[in-house]
Amino acid sequence: MAPPARFSGYAAIFGATDLAGDRIEPGAFAASLIGRRASEVRMLWQHDPARPIGRWLEIFEDRVGLKVAGEFALETEGGREAAALAAAGAIDGLSIGFRTKLARRDPGGAKRRLVTIDLWEISLVTFPMQDRARLTVIA
Repeated sequence: MAPPARFSGYAAIFGATDLAGDRIEPGAFAASLIGRRASEVRMLWQHDPARPIGRWLEIFEDRVGLKVAGEFALETEGGREAAALAAAGAIDGLSIGFRTKLARRDPGGAKRRLVTIDLWEISLVTFPMQDRARLTVIA
């Protein structure tokens, strides 16, 4: 049986402090998503630019965070491996690769509040910086 090709989840959660001490504000991705279609944001394996594993079909902000839907490239070894590991529940983390455009110091515990982010890539990872940045549906 072939592994499922499509999945969805959250690549970032608004208001949650990550392991680096950053907290992403609602609306932080808005400008980036206007200037870059979902298909132009790379889907990588463990943030490795030499290992693309599929493509993003949808990326948008909702009240929770950065919601994503993607498709593994099952024609490639990396895509098949990622799909099989996701289907087995062996890997489910998502993590963003970005450039900070605007950040503010946060007096309330986080090091920085990320106000504007230029999103470059979203990776399937073993250990996400935000604990709740995970695949939620695999189909």
